[in-house]
Parts: sequence; C-alpha cells; structure tokens
Amino acid sequence: MLRKIAIAAVAALSLSGGAGLAAGAGGHVEKVDFSFKGPFGAYDQNQLQRGLQVYTEVCAACHGLRYVPLRTLADEGGPNMPEDQVRAYANQFEIFDAELDDFRARVETDHFPMSNLSNAPDLSLMAKARAGFSGPYGSGINQLINGIGGPEYIYSLLLGFTGEEKTEAGVTLYENTAYPGQWLAMGPVLFEDQLEFADGSSNSMEAVAEDVAAFLMWTAEPKMMARKQTGLVAVLFLSVLTVLLYLTNKRIWMPVKRKEKNA
Repeated sequence: MLRKIAIAAVAALSLSGGAGLAAGAGGHVEKVDFSFKGPFGAYDQNQLQRGLQVYTEVCAACHGLRYVPLRTLADEGGPNMPEDQVRAYANQFEIFDAELDDFRARVETDHFPMSNLSNAPDLSLMAKARAGFSGPYGSGINQLINGIGGPEYIYSLLLGFTGEEKTEAGVTLYENTAYPGQWLAMGPVLFEDQLEFADGSSNSMEAVAEDVAAFLMWTAEPKMMARKQTGLVAVLFLSVLTVLLYLTNKRIWMPVKRKEKNA
C-alpha cells in the first residue's frame, strides 16, 4: 500500500513539474525582486498605481482586463486609490448598456474593458497563466519564497525584443528572447522616457516593465495579501494549539506513566 502511495506521489510531482517546465520553457526569464514575493511580501501601493498608468497609456489600446472590477482599484492591499479618482478613471471608458440601448460611461461597479483586438489576449490572469518558472519546475517551497514566475515572464517579455523582424504569411513577427518560440506578432511597446510619473519615479524601460508586471500580478491575485495574513494567523494558531495539546497530553498521561514505572 505504501509503495503504491509513493509511486502515485512521484507521478503527481513529475506531472506538475513537467507542466511548470512547459509553461516557462523556450525563453529566457529574468528574476526580479518584487515586493510581494515571499510569505511576508506585500504589494507596493505606489508601484501598482504606476503600473495602472502604464497599462492605461501603453497596454489598454489593445489588451483588456475584463475580469477586473474597476471598484477594486480602491481596495486596501491594492492600488488603494481614492473613490473619486476611481470614479473619474472609470468614466474614461464607455460600455453598452442594454437597458438604455445605448453607450454610457462606465462606473465603479463595471469591469475594465475587454481587449480591442481579437488576437490580443486579455491580461487579467496573464501573471497566473504564465506561472511556473520559479522553484524546481515551478512547484514546492521555492515557489512560495520566490514567486510563481508570471510577473517575471511579463517583465522579461517587455524587455526581450532584439530588434530583429521577419514576415511569415503576410504577418510581421518580432524576435523576443523571453517568448517560447522566440517570435511573436506583438512588437516592442516600451521605449526610454515614454512615460512620466507624478511621484517622480524612474521611467526607464526596466522600471516601467517592473511596474506594469506588478500591476498585472495584482489583477491576477488581488487577494494575495489577505490570504498571506490569514495563513500567518492560521500557522500561529496551530503552533499554539500544538503546544497546548502536547502539554495537555503530557498532563493526562503522566500519572499513568508513573504507575507503570513504579509497578
């Protein structure tokens, strides 16, 4: 029985490892020291706000965030924007209202718009969809400490263009060192001094890529900080409970052990 369980466990680890390797295979992914890495990591509110700006000015022209409610921009642990700013941001986008049979400005309870191009993937879950590069084949304690790998992939993809191009079937492809297969239809989107941030943060390509990668990680895992806090409380509670159970067990069985010893 134990042998069968061991074989099943090894098979499961092999499958999960292969899936993780496939998710990150075929391209070079840089490691980035994001603030939210590790069991005690947390999102940087200012970085998420800068990432939102990068997404809005660079990515939103093609890509959407259809699974992200606009109201979550005001959440603690996220961008934590004031409600009036969230309302003003939402009003920039239109949505078709079936009840009005016309378009209207979006409100906080609406979601971000969908992708504008049919071949442009939605970015809501991109950081999770590209997970699997950290740790041994993207699993185990290493992944908990180093992160799931998705944000690093996004960062590397944005900075991985070599400048080489080719045309296949009438489509222009761009070489990218992070993309599996090396060639993709999306061209370079980041350039030096492309954006300006209100807080005076660096607008280098590396800094901008890191900001938007962190923001996309938040869109994929908006409750990460709450889960980490809950997990920490649970571990502390279980630790205290373990000690109490040990002391209780020792107290209950101590008279019995004394009798056996004196017998």
